[in-house]
Amino acid sequence: MTYKILFHPDAAKEIANLDNRVRLLVFKQIKKLSLTPGLGNELGNKRGIDLSGYRKLYADKKKIRIVYKIVAEKILVQIIAVGKREDMKVYKKAAKRL
Repeated sequence: MTYKILFHPDAAKEIANLDNRVRLLVFKQIKKLSLTPGLGNELGNKRGIDLSGYRKLYADKKKIRIVYKIVAEKILVQIIAVGKREDMKVYKKAAKRL
């Protein structure tokens, strides 16, 4: 079963701003998510950022994080944020978008 991928508008902009090589690596990971959405690691509550129910998947040798949520009843994967972990930026962005 293939899951539909839905991008948060800001996550789509983040992907568009990546250089071509990194963007291709991110899209390869997202394609894997459409086939196996449980591939990433579960997120929880870290440093006051509550992303319980969301998951992360790495791209570009763990330099880039893809934060997403599986909506099983709609056969959907929602991409919430894409970016580097530096100072928890990608997770903070994701929390603001919930």
